[in-house]
Amino acid sequence: MKTVILEVRSLADTLADAARAMKSGEGDAEAHIGFATPELLWQVLTAKRWELLKVMCGAGPISIREAARRVGRDVKAVHGDVMALLNAGVLDRTAAGSIEFPYDAVKVEFMLQAA
Repeated sequence: MKTVILEVRSLADTLADAARAMKSGEGDAEAHIGFATPELLWQVLTAKRWELLKVMCGAGPISIREAARRVGRDVKAVHGDVMALLNAGVLDRTAAGSIEFPYDAVKVEFMLQAA
């Protein structure tokens, strides 16, 4: 099962982990997509976008029109959500122009600590 972890972490931490993985020659079995703050994570992953990811999870490449049909929403509104997810690096665009969420599972990680 191909899993992606959506997490809150600094760019420096993300780059340090990538450098360690390249140096050791080992990669994570899981993909990681980092967000600088919890607020940014929730700004990108709105309820409607989360619903979109759920129907795309493990589905392979599909058109925006098909994604809109699967969530029962207007194509124009789904297009806006797709663009936001593409810009955040959560979705991929295939060479044929389809969109894809190339994972079978999603894990969201962040920690809330006392100030």
